[in-house]
Amino acid sequence: MQEQDMGKRAMVSAWISLISNILLTGIKIIAGLLFNSKVLVADGVHNAGDVIASATALGAMRISSQPPDEDHPYGHGKAEVIGASVVAVILFGAGIFIGFHSIAALFKPTPQEHILALVAAVISLLWKQWLYIYTIRIGRAANSQGLIATAKDHLADVYASGAAVLGIGLGLIGEHWGISILSYGDPIAGFVVALLVLKLAWEMGRESIDVLMEKAIAPEKIESYTAAALGVAEVQRIDRIRAREHGHYIIVDIRASVDASLTIQQGHDIIRLIKRAVMKQEPRVYEVLVHLNPWYPDDHPR
Repeated sequence: MQEQDMGKRAMVSAWISLISNILLTGIKIIAGLLFNSKVLVADGVHNAGDVIASATALGAMRISSQPPDEDHPYGHGKAEVIGASVVAVILFGAGIFIGFHSIAALFKPTPQEHILALVAAVISLLWKQWLYIYTIRIGRAANSQGLIATAKDHLADVYASGAAVLGIGLGLIGEHWGISILSYGDPIAGFVVALLVLKLAWEMGRESIDVLMEKAIAPEKIESYTAAALGVAEVQRIDRIRAREHGHYIIVDIRASVDASLTIQQGHDIIRLIKRAVMKQEPRVYEVLVHLNPWYPDDHPR
């Protein structure tokens, strides 16, 4: 029941992110055009990509929440990972866009900044900071790769909006005090932000590829699953254990040795005990596949 409630909270958070990105895109572009702020228009165009990213993450989360079926017997958990990969690609494109725009701005006349453009940028910064904190908390609690990707997308926007605030603010100070060089603070800050966004995209993309390629779970987790399985009295030895992430849940494969003289019914009961022990150890474990091997007294125990 708690898992279902967390899933609902994750979906609500995804919808809030999508609606917020749509509103912020409109605010930035309109304010940028009205007050001739190129950095705000650029940030608005970047935010338009976030609308696609949020919609992709939301769609992936809806698919991943579907139960297993004949075509997908292990569930649809990797839909979130695919969605996170798409968000990583969008972030990479945003980083290239911001970097190109920032470099190009160094060779163009500096525009006159407006105080209301600064207000719009500050609102965007605070809004995105709140969205990041809100979505990353729920995403981590629900272990939702789609929502975590959305949160990281918000973090990239925090960087971009921070650059916009810095650039517009320096431009206003430069205009007021007659220091023209301060107008170049915007493109320089924008280029630094581009590097941060590209780094974020790389890390997110690498994590998604690791899950899609079924990279092994951390050794300490494997050790905890092994200890849980060995906690079943009838288990003499763990011959092999593997685990992989499947989106927001984990699938574990175990080969365990038990006394060869046990009946099929006894073996069936032992399998159930092993599953319960491992799933109790790690709530994220959705499925435990157990294969029993025969163990004889002259074999090495445990």
